[in-house]
Amino acid sequence: MEAFDVVIIGGGPAGMAAGHAAASGGAAALILEKGVPRDDRPDRLGPDSTDAAGILDYWVDIMELDPAAFPDGVIVDVLDRAEFIGPTESLTLRSTGLPASYDHFGFCMHRARFDDYLRDRATDAGAVYEVGTAVADVDLADEDHRMHTVALRDGRSVEAPHLILADGPQRQVTGRVLTELLPAATVEQMATPRTNHIAYQEHRRLPPEVAAELAGSIRFWWGHMPGHTAYPWIFPNDQNTARIGLTMPIGLELAAVDAPEQYPLLRPDDTAIPSGAEYVRRLLQMEYGDSYDIEQDFPLVTDRGKRGGTETYAISSTRPIESPTHREVAIVGGAMGATSAFHEGGDHTAIATGRIAGTLAAEGTLSGYNPAWREAIGDEVIRNVAMADVVAPYGPSDWDRSFKTARRILRVADGYGLFRLRNLLLGVGAIRLLYQYRAAKRALRDGRYVQIAAEEYANG
Repeated sequence: MEAFDVVIIGGGPAGMAAGHAAASGGAAALILEKGVPRDDRPDRLGPDSTDAAGILDYWVDIMELDPAAFPDGVIVDVLDRAEFIGPTESLTLRSTGLPASYDHFGFCMHRARFDDYLRDRATDAGAVYEVGTAVADVDLADEDHRMHTVALRDGRSVEAPHLILADGPQRQVTGRVLTELLPAATVEQMATPRTNHIAYQEHRRLPPEVAAELAGSIRFWWGHMPGHTAYPWIFPNDQNTARIGLTMPIGLELAAVDAPEQYPLLRPDDTAIPSGAEYVRRLLQMEYGDSYDIEQDFPLVTDRGKRGGTETYAISSTRPIESPTHREVAIVGGAMGATSAFHEGGDHTAIATGRIAGTLAAEGTLSGYNPAWREAIGDEVIRNVAMADVVAPYGPSDWDRSFKTARRILRVADGYGLFRLRNLLLGVGAIRLLYQYRAAKRALRDGRYVQIAAEEYANG
């Protein structure tokens, strides 16, 4: 049986960051990736990870990556703003309001090329990246045997004293491992249909004048479709193309929607929540149908994305879970819930948690992982969990009211500066928004933003 210092299950951003950090620290690191084919990665298999948006300025520092080192073609558009559009009100942010070393608001990227860069970076550091064979089973180390054993579907097995689970929000392997360490009811609470969002996007070519209008902007429509943190988007790419898509809760039923007539992307004759493709068509028709023939003027770019210019993928919408580090297991990235449906994406938190786990594995123990990731990304997680809690009951009129209030506050603030105390002077609406956000953050103090705490694994 082949032995390594650390086995990493999952070759997405979190897993590749873990492999890079472990190998850079001198550890023998194996990254196992099941691998999926993509039209925009025709020459080799890779991870099924898709970031619909991109990277904001301060996320660059959380990742500890240098965009100047990316190969050509990874960054497809440099951003200078984010636009949030409600049914009748809108808001434009030109700064996140947080310290950042990156000189622009952010950037959009080519997903497969970014994954390939992270893969090459990990293997250049000395990690072994094995793709094409799925994990069949994991036998955790115990007091009698200090090596984890990972059985592969091709009949081989590998072992290591440290195990990093980076298999994404669907948790296909992580779920099986957690079943050994937690009560069944606790694991069931994290089941994908109950706690995750589904995202769908299309790669479309834009009319030149529309591409020019969208250049440099990520654009979100809030209050246009039902569901907690459900929204469509348009993100610019290169060569007059854009990603146009949406995220919404899995399994949302139209009968559960209050006042469906208030949502611009629902129709009176709808008998069910529209499909992702139908939502995209309605969004384009709403925004551009008066001037363009949508199917002819916004054609699919069939050699991009996962398949035929389209892709569907899961996004974590759980609160993060801590890891059973007493068993030398670390859970990172989407598998731990560090990514977020609220801010659409999470490569920065995935890469940060993977980097921390890989570094600790190289040092010989994962015991410090939980406090280390809290220190590194706790503020980011709290911001997103708090905002998701604040907007949970929002309907279309609530989004309009919030955008109107926030636009007034932005006269004296940038980005997250919306929530500084001095902005109480800007009226009752600002006081309400500030109070709700700060109350939500207070409720998350002392680590209460985690869904599963480390001590819950004590008997595992």
